[in-house]
Amino acid sequence: MVQNISHAVMAQRHEGKDSLDDFPTPPWATRALLEYVIKNENISKMSCLEPACNRGYMSKVLDEYFSKVESSDIHDYGFGNVKNFLDDTYEKKSFDWVITNPPFRLAEEFLNKATGVATTGVALLARTVFLESVGRYERIFQNNPPACFAQFTERVPMVKGRLDKKASTATGYAWFVWKLNEKQNLKLMWVPPCRKILEKDEDYDKTSDLKKNKLTNHKDFIQRNLCDGLI
Repeated sequence: MVQNISHAVMAQRHEGKDSLDDFPTPPWATRALLEYVIKNENISKMSCLEPACNRGYMSKVLDEYFSKVESSDIHDYGFGNVKNFLDDTYEKKSFDWVITNPPFRLAEEFLNKATGVATTGVALLARTVFLESVGRYERIFQNNPPACFAQFTERVPMVKGRLDKKASTATGYAWFVWKLNEKQNLKLMWVPPCRKILEKDEDYDKTSDLKKNKLTNHKDFIQRNLCDGLI
């Protein structure tokens, strides 16, 4: 039996219980939510909370569309406020929307907290398998189904600790959207192929690319000298 060790298969996410789940969101995936899923919500006059902002890749996109965006994370990534969303106190109904890519193991808790903070809606970016399991069905979906389940037709590559334009993944992702002022009649939709349309060169951290190039050049230098017998 031949083992499948392709990059896409190896890039599946498996994190420990104490992990920060440091997987930055590609900005185009957030634009897809705003352009295709909640495009008719008049969000240009609304406020939004991003409570798991990481390095700000999602927040910066939200700021392109919303009137006001507040960002925070439990860890200091150098962007937004350092706050524990689940433990800190937020004024009830203090933001129009809560939009985030929460740690997968805490997604349910984020949803429960967010529905008390938001007035209009909650949108969670999560692995497609969040839709599964008897436990989540009984605790969430049976009585509080999302208004919209928007499955990405394209893969959304997320790499631990960095944003990587060239990454691939075997993991499927979807947007789970709850409309808090409407009766929740579940809508199933697909996010159409849109990466080429929504992706921008400036979305990616040039310093990270520079570091990777320096590392590659250093490895090449070592390899050349090993071959020449100089090391």
